[in-house]
Amino acid sequence: MITLTLVAILGALLVIVLMQLFKKTPTPPAPTAPVEDLANLKVTDARPGDVLSISGAGDKMTDLDFTPDRGTRFEAGSHSWLELSGPYLERRVSVRVGGDEDVEVFVHTDPRKLTLEDLGLSEDDLGQMDERQNTADSFEFDNVTWMYRMSREVQARREHQTQPSGSYYWEFRDGTGGQLLAIRKAEAEPFTVTAYRAVSPSDVTVYRR
Repeated sequence: MITLTLVAILGALLVIVLMQLFKKTPTPPAPTAPVEDLANLKVTDARPGDVLSISGAGDKMTDLDFTPDRGTRFEAGSHSWLELSGPYLERRVSVRVGGDEDVEVFVHTDPRKLTLEDLGLSEDDLGQMDERQNTADSFEFDNVTWMYRMSREVQARREHQTQPSGSYYWEFRDGTGGQLLAIRKAEAEPFTVTAYRAVSPSDVTVYRR
């Protein structure tokens, strides 16, 4: 009788062990990415192919509506920003999004092709400013006093570009911070001068198609 009881107990234990071995572990659900709120995209969400509309930033105070076809990420030391550019009327315009703490947005719509000579600067002037690294340095252009902010090597990487391109970069701002002048010099290339003006991030509407 005892033998039969032990056999029954062992049989029951064997069944339990086999059930545990063949019991399927439920597969956890795959993590889902957060759904992007396409109706409330911010300027920091913008990317090439989006439609950007900037209140009052176009010609004759109209809205600036354009579709960026290029996106370039710039890194200059601890400073970084994204520039999106595209066609507008018969020229190219761009939006620069960055900021070390708060988001800063600048637009470039000036149709002029500015040069160092237009600014009244020489390559030697820029070299001396770079050597001094003095934020008290300034120059006058367009009835504005432009204050030196920084100069250093910058790495630029376009969307889907594997290797960045290098150049040297100088940045100047007016007294209020509402305007910015950027000067870049790539090896074996002429200096490029780009004038920007600040806009409020809330004035930029992003549409994703």
